[in-house]
Amino acid sequence: MILSIHMLFGALIGSLVKNVPLAIVLAYLSHYFLDLIPHIEYPTQNVEKKNWRITWSDFIKIFLDFCLGGLLVFMFANQKMAYIGAIVATTPDVFTVLSRFFPNKILGAHDNFHLFKVHFLEHKKIPPGRADKFWRILTQLAIVAISIKLLV
Repeated sequence: MILSIHMLFGALIGSLVKNVPLAIVLAYLSHYFLDLIPHIEYPTQNVEKKNWRITWSDFIKIFLDFCLGGLLVFMFANQKMAYIGAIVATTPDVFTVLSRFFPNKILGAHDNFHLFKVHFLEHKKIPPGRADKFWRILTQLAIVAISIKLLV
């Protein structure tokens, strides 16, 4: 999933769950739940190959997506916990980025879980054929629509 969708869903959890520690845990776990659903991802080939001269454009896309997510949360959420939920919901991806720059056993174990266990449907076509991309985009749009509807 792209960051803005994780942020919206995390904001939704933060605004609906009144118990603060539970809201934080659920917002964090929502990241993995959403990543189980077939979805579109950012292209990460340049980062994986450490092709830093052209990677800046990828980071700009991610930054703009983060800003869009923040703007949507700001527009539709009106509680402090919604903002906390939005940020917490993005932390698994932050850990993944950190593992590229600062490899260690803990971040490596998280990467293995996040990228290979949770994203196990990433390389499978669901349904097979050309409709795969359509359904991956549709799932993300549905999550955005549901999140905004419940936040308002």
